Amino acid sequence: MALAHSRVFGQPLLTQEASSYKAYIETYGCQMNFADSELVAGILQAEGYSFTADPQEADLVLLNTCAIREHAEEKIWQRLKYFQSLKARRPHLMVGVLGCMAERLRKKLIEEAPVVDLVAGPDSYRHLPQLIRQVEGGAKAVHVLLSREETYADVAPLRLSPHRVSAYISIMRGCNNMCSFCIVPFTRGRERSRSWESILQEAQDLAEKGYKEITLLGQNVDSYNDRGVRFAQLLARLAEAVPQVWIRFATSHPKDMQDEVLETMAAYPNLTPYIHLPVQSGSDTVLQRMNRGYTAAWYLKRVEAIRRYLPQAVVSTDIIVGFCGETEAEYQETLALMRAAAFDSVYHFMYSERPGTLAARRYRDDVPLEVKKARLEGVIALAQELSLQSHRRLIGTRQPVLLEKPARKDPRDVAGRTFSGHAVVVRQAADRYPPGSFLQVRIVEATSATLIGDVADAAPVSS
Repeated sequence: MALAHSRVFGQPLLTQEASSYKAYIETYGCQMNFADSELVAGILQAEGYSFTADPQEADLVLLNTCAIREHAEEKIWQRLKYFQSLKARRPHLMVGVLGCMAERLRKKLIEEAPVVDLVAGPDSYRHLPQLIRQVEGGAKAVHVLLSREETYADVAPLRLSPHRVSAYISIMRGCNNMCSFCIVPFTRGRERSRSWESILQEAQDLAEKGYKEITLLGQNVDSYNDRGVRFAQLLARLAEAVPQVWIRFATSHPKDMQDEVLETMAAYPNLTPYIHLPVQSGSDTVLQRMNRGYTAAWYLKRVEAIRRYLPQAVVSTDIIVGFCGETEAEYQETLALMRAAAFDSVYHFMYSERPGTLAARRYRDDVPLEVKKARLEGVIALAQELSLQSHRRLIGTRQPVLLEKPARKDPRDVAGRTFSGHAVVVRQAADRYPPGSFLQVRIVEATSATLIGDVADAAPVSS
C-alpha cells in the first residue's frame, strides 16, 4: 500500500454537549491507518466522546502509528515528547498509542515512554472503552493480541474528512505474503476478508449520504475471498449497487492480480482505471531476496495486460532502493523497468531494516546510506520525468473530474482527481462548483505533480 501521504488528523468532527470528554486523534502512515482512525472515532463516539482539533483541549490523545520504516517510528517518539510536556501541565490527560508501532513495541512504549497510558494494536480497538476505564482506575492498559477473525464489519466508522466527497471502506485486514522486508504480517496479522454484504451496505450508506467516491482498502485486495466471492465479483456487485459513485481500490499484489479483475473494471463505467501495483525492484535477484513471488518480466506482462484492458489506466507503483545486497547493476535494472512500464506515478523509499522480518534475520543491511540516498535521487528524478510525460499527454483533452477540496495555493481554485486518478487543479472554479461536483475539465497545463485545467463548456457530468 502506498505510503507517500502521511496524514495527521485533528479536525473538529461533531459536538456532543452531553459529553465532557474530548478526544484528539493523530494518524500516521497509510490509507489503512486513516480508515482505522475512523473506526476508532466511531467506537469513541458510541462511548460519548466528542472530538477536538486542539490536543491542548483533549482529555484523550491517540496516536495511530506506522511501523513500516524506522523514520515513521522516530516521528512518534518525538511526538510523545511533546505530549509529555503537555501532560505535565494537564495531569489528567490520557495518551494512547495505536496501530502497527503499538503492536511491535508494546513493552518498550510502556517502559520507556512514561507519558503513554494505553497501547492497542490494530485488532484491539473494540477494547478501547475497557482500556480507557482501566487507565482511569490508575493502571497502564495494553491490548495487542492479533486476531484471525476481526474485520470490524459491524463497527460504523466516523468519517473524519471535513468534505463529504471521498471515503475509505476497509474490505479485508492482514497479509499472508511475507515479503522479506515487510513488518505488516507481524503487526496486522493474517489475511481475513470482511463479509461482502457489510461492504455493500456501507457503500450504499455512503452513497445515500452524498459521497461521490469510495476507495476499497486492503493490504492485498486481490486476495479478497468471502465465502467464494472473490475480488472481481465484489467489484461487480459494488458497481451495480452504487452506479453513481466512483470506485477505486488499493493495493494490488502483482502475483495475485488476475485478468478477471481487469475485465470487470472494463465492464463497469464507475470502476475507475487506477491501479497501484507495487513492484519494489526491477531486478530478479533482488525480487527473489525480497520474496515477492514474481520476476521483472512477469510484472511487465501484468502492466501490459492492464493497458490492454484499460487503455486509459493510470498505473502507480512502489520502489525500494538499497535493499540488502543491492548492486549498481541491480539498481540499474530497476530504472530500466521503470522506463519499460512507463509508470504514471511512483512512490519511492530507501530500504529501512525492520527487526523481526525475514530480511533482518537472513541478510545484512549492507548498502551504505550515501549510496541509498544517491539511488533514491535517481529514482525520484526518473519518476518525475515519467509523471511529466504522462501528464503532458493529457494537455488539450477533456477529462471527467471530481472536485475534492479547495486548492492550497489559490482559494479561487479547486483540487480534484480525474476519473483515472490524476491529481488536477481546476482554475477559477471555487465560486461556482463546491467539492463533490463532477465536471468536464479541459487540461491546459501539466507539471510532474499535477494537471491544471479549466471548466469545459460541456455540461457537468453526473459520474
